[in-house]
Amino acid sequence: MIKDLGDDLRAKLKNKELFTKFKKKLKRVTYNEHSEQPSHLPENYKLYVKPTQEVKYLKSQCTGRKRALLIGINYFHTQYELKGCINDVKNIKKFLIDYCNFKESDITVLTDDQDDPSKKPTKEHMLEGMRALVADAQQHDSYFLHFSGHGGQRVDLDGDEADGYDETIMPLDFKTNGEIIDDEMHNILVDGLPAGCRLTVVFDSCHSGTVLDLPYVYSTHGKVKESKLSSSFEDKRIRRKNLETKSSPADVIMFSGCKDEQTSADASENGAATGAMSHALITTLKHDSTQTYQSLLNNIRDFLRDRYSQKPQLSASHPMDMNEVFKI
Repeated sequence: MIKDLGDDLRAKLKNKELFTKFKKKLKRVTYNEHSEQPSHLPENYKLYVKPTQEVKYLKSQCTGRKRALLIGINYFHTQYELKGCINDVKNIKKFLIDYCNFKESDITVLTDDQDDPSKKPTKEHMLEGMRALVADAQQHDSYFLHFSGHGGQRVDLDGDEADGYDETIMPLDFKTNGEIIDDEMHNILVDGLPAGCRLTVVFDSCHSGTVLDLPYVYSTHGKVKESKLSSSFEDKRIRRKNLETKSSPADVIMFSGCKDEQTSADASENGAATGAMSHALITTLKHDSTQTYQSLLNNIRDFLRDRYSQKPQLSASHPMDMNEVFKI
C-alpha cells in the first residue's frame, strides 16, 4: 500500500511517470470513493471515507450511565509543587453534579491531599482508575476524565509522532515509577470503547495538545488542522497511519490546556489557586450550556487570551460536526 512507501523506495522511483502510475494503481486498490454506506448499519451511523481510510463511528446520546474520574496533583513539598490542581478537581466535581446530572457516587477522585492511600494519584492508581472508568462501557454511556497536574514530552519510540515526541502526564510518584505516555492512555481509554459511547476528557497540563493521541484536531474555524510538520512524505505517512489506527467507533472528545509545545498556567481566580484551562471551561459552560463545539473552543480561547499565552485544543476520535451542541 502507498502508506508503506519509505524514502528508499521513493528514491528508486525517480522516473516521475512511473511513480505516478504506481501510486494511482495502489490508490485504486485501497480506496473506492464511490463506496456505499453498508445497509446493515443503524440510520445514525456515519461512514467517513478518505483515501486509504474508513472511519465508522456512532455519536453518543449521553443518555446511559455516567461515570467520572477526576485527578488533581499538587506535588506537595517537592520542587514540582503546583497550587491549583486539587481545587480544579473540586470545582469540576461540583460542576458535574450541579450542571451535568452526575451522581457523587459515580465520581472517583484521586488527589494527593487525601489520607486514604488508595486515593493517592500514584501511577498504579491512575491506570487502575482509567481502566475502571471505561469498564463494561455501553452505547450511549457518558464518561468524563479530568487531569490537572504536570505534563511533559519524551522521545517517541514507535514512530507515531510527527514531531518525534510522545506526550505524557506525571503521576505523584513519577520520579520512581515513571510517567504515563499518550500511547498507553489511548490503549486503555479509547481502543476498547464501543460505538456510541461518549468519553469526554480534559487535560489541564503542559504539552497536552495531543496527549490522548486522538487523530482529529480541530481549529477555531471548525476545520481539521494540518500540522505544520506534515509537509514531508514521512510526516504524511505518519498522519495516514494515525487516522487508520487511532480513529474509533466510540465518541471521544478531548479538551486540552495548550498545544503540544506549550505550557499550561496555574492561575488565581477570586483569591483561589486554579488551573487556567479548568477555570475557563467551567466558567464558559456555566455562562451558556448550549454552545456548539466550535463556539466553546473559541470562547475558552477568548477567555484566556488577554492573560495567558496557552491555546487550548479540541481533538476527537472521529470526524466532528463542530456546529453541533456540546453535551456530556
